[in-house]
Amino acid sequence: MEKKGLFKKIIGGLSKTRQSIADSVGNVLKGFTKIDEELFEELEEALILADCGVETSVAIIDKLRQRVKAEKIDSGDGVKDALVAVISEMIVGASSALDIKYPAVVLVIGVNGVGKTTTIGKLAANYTADGKKVVLAAADTFRAAAIDQLQIWADRADVPLIKHQENSDPGAVVFDACAAAKARSADLLIVDTAGRLHNKKNLMEELRKISKIIEREHPTAHRETFLVLDATTGQNALQQAKLFTEIAEISGIVLTKLDGTAKGGMVIAIANELAIPVRYIGVGEQIDDLQPFDAQAFARGLFYAEEEI
Repeated sequence: MEKKGLFKKIIGGLSKTRQSIADSVGNVLKGFTKIDEELFEELEEALILADCGVETSVAIIDKLRQRVKAEKIDSGDGVKDALVAVISEMIVGASSALDIKYPAVVLVIGVNGVGKTTTIGKLAANYTADGKKVVLAAADTFRAAAIDQLQIWADRADVPLIKHQENSDPGAVVFDACAAAKARSADLLIVDTAGRLHNKKNLMEELRKISKIIEREHPTAHRETFLVLDATTGQNALQQAKLFTEIAEISGIVLTKLDGTAKGGMVIAIANELAIPVRYIGVGEQIDDLQPFDAQAFARGLFYAEEEI
């Protein structure tokens, strides 16, 4: 899909968040008579209410103060444009282009219910459409539904799924999946993992074991670890991200259900507090609604509808 089409999807998917942030900020700026400390405090509160988080909202307003002073801004529109620029710089600063070298293995982690299985299916469809040979591995063996769901998505994306019985050893699944990926000369092996964050120690051990097997059985493969978060959970998603950084070396975040929430401000908090790049965002139910993340489009989409850009 061309860039303009992607941009439209991002803008459309952010409509609820935009309504929340733009309305709050717009109301503050509409009532302002002069640029003073009270204005900055009200803007900070508007950002906190839009799920940017306290720490990040304070950081944004600190940078905004500096910019307003340095550029001698004295209008509401000027303040708004400066705010967009500050947020854009913050997100772009934490972003880096996804540069996967093939063959590659992508570990997908995240708690149950965030849309992990759906994300894997959509990633498989995206990469297959780009001409890549993809293999999936069902290493979340503790939830029978996870294996069945993944099979449905594998069939939909027309890619092979390596799976064992429920409650079997996830390491054994990954061992077989690495062998299958090499035998088929696959470009990409995508591995689903268990999402039992309440049992952190066990999950850490499991991911470590899986990593060792991949290093041993597919040593030349490029490695990525994607954390899937549900945007509708707002600041809870940020807390999950912080916990998972203690368990695994996360190279990117996939944010699902962004179109269904007004809490998209947490993307800014992730960029500011964790400095982990957002790789993909889910902006709909369709198989092609998992879009590569565009930081600048996202920042502008928080404040402006398509016709205003």
